[in-house]
Amino acid sequence: MNSGKHLILCVDDDQDLLDALKLVLEKSGYATATARTAEDGFKKYKEVNPDLVIVDLMMEEVDAGTGLVRMLRAEGNTKPVYMLSSVGDNLNMMIDYSELGLAGVFQKPIDNQQLLNVLRSKLK
Repeated sequence: MNSGKHLILCVDDDQDLLDALKLVLEKSGYATATARTAEDGFKKYKEVNPDLVIVDLMMEEVDAGTGLVRMLRAEGNTKPVYMLSSVGDNLNMMIDYSELGLAGVFQKPIDNQQLLNVLRSKLK
C-alpha cells in the first residue's frame, strides 16, 4: 500500500484513458501508477508492487496485454489482474482467461461505478 491507500497499476497505450482512470481512482481514494507500454508496465510493477493491476489487451502490439499478464504470472504475481478490452464478446474466443489467471475483464468504455464496485470487493 502507498500512504495507506491501495495502489492500482494501470497499463494502457491511450494516455486519455490513463488520465481518466487516474482521475476516477484517485478521487475514490486509491493511489495510482501508470505505464503506456507492456515493457514499462512490467518495470513499474516491479518498482511499485501494486495491490491490483489493470492492463489493456491491445497496446503497442496486438498481444502486448496478454504478454504482460504472462510476465506478471511468471514473476510470481498473486495480486488481481484485470484486462481492459474494446473487442467485446470476441475476446472470449481470443483468450483463455483461466490460462492467464485473470480476475476479470472490463469492457471499454469503462463503467466507472462497476470498476469501483469491483475494486472495493477485491481490495477489502
